[in-house]
Parts: sequence; C-alpha cells; structure tokens
Amino acid sequence: MTKPDFHYEGDELSLFAGAVHWRAYWTGLVSPLLGERVLEVGAGLGSATKALCGERQTDWVCLEPDPTMAAHLERETLPSCCRVAVGDMSALEGDERFDTVLYIDVLEHIADDRAELERAAARLRPGGRLIVLAPAHQWLYSPFDKAVGHHRRYTLAALQRLTPPGVTVESARYLDSVGLLASAANRFLLKASMPTPAQIRLWDDRMVPVSRHIDRLLGHALGKTALMVWKA
Repeated sequence: MTKPDFHYEGDELSLFAGAVHWRAYWTGLVSPLLGERVLEVGAGLGSATKALCGERQTDWVCLEPDPTMAAHLERETLPSCCRVAVGDMSALEGDERFDTVLYIDVLEHIADDRAELERAAARLRPGGRLIVLAPAHQWLYSPFDKAVGHHRRYTLAALQRLTPPGVTVESARYLDSVGLLASAANRFLLKASMPTPAQIRLWDDRMVPVSRHIDRLLGHALGKTALMVWKA
C-alpha cells in the first residue's frame, strides 16, 4: 500500500457536522444518483455515510486514509452494508468495481487530484458515476482553507478540465449562492481565519434554506460549493 498524500487537519469535520440544512440540501441532490455498490473516499467521521447510505445500497466501502479517523469509523454505528478500509485507492483489492465513487469535501485535500480522479474512474462499472462535492472558487481561498489542509478550491470549469478518461460530464452545478456572498464578506471584510459555531448556525439555519430557492432561479450558476458528476 502506498502512503496516502492527504489527511485531515484541525476540526473542520466536527465544525460542520451540525449543519443539518446544508446536509439535507446536497444529499437530496446526490442520493438519487447512487448505485448499489458505493466507494466513499475519505469517509472521515462517517456523517456523509450515514446521510447517504440507504436501502438501495448493498455494499458501501468507507475508504479512509487517516488511521485515527478509520479507527473512529470502526467504532461508529454504520449501516450494515458498510465496511471500512484503511488507506488510499491502492488499499482496494484486485479489480473491484463500483456503481458510484464519492468525494464529499475530500478532493481539495489531495495534492495530485488529476491522478486521483483517474484512479477513481478506473474503479467504475459501466454506467457508474463519479461524484465530487468540493469548495468553489480559488479567489475565496482563505486562512481557513489552508488551516484545514485544502490545496485548492474549484470552479466547474476547473473540474471539467480534470475529466478522467472513460467518463463524460453528466451534470455540473454550483450550490449555495447566498453562502457565496457570506464567504466573500468573511474573506475580504471580516478576514476571519476560522468560522465560529455561531456563524455556522446562522449560515445553516438562515442562508442555506434561501439558497435552495435562489440557486434554482439562477440555474445553479453561482455558489460557494461545486457539485460535479461524471458518468462512465
């Protein structure tokens, strides 16, 4: 097994764990796209696993490169179809293939994102989907991004340029247009290095519900998060 080139720093995962409206928003878009066999890369605390894994899934691999996080996952009460694998893509056995490969707020932590997506696409079954949810817009890159180990933020165009061989873009959209304005204010006016729990609650309770309506009106052309889906 090769040494993973990414891990989690700080308390990013726990800070956003209580963002229930945000989780409901993006999971509502991602859940219908999932197949029976899912590979979740960088499963972290397991919050995305619990939110997404449903009755349709028969096998869900929680691939986690951070041994501490993987040990935490092993202690979590996950759906019965879930299994934890420690390491990166090289930890997977043989030519195991999946209906869906997920990167939920993970790709930005990986130094060589192009090579990572190529490895992921190679693990898809015919007709399978590769799904990436990631922070958007490099001009929003902040001390917070650096503190939690983000190498970059993405535009949809940048993600499209990373399209691996064997897959095509099925959908590309931005989420959270109101949050985009709040993030810009925080980046350039408040200049805070880390959002406070109170700021997270304000964003999640007040801004995200408004974004869900405005995003549709804008055709998902603006937002602080990028959601890209490729299909094999």
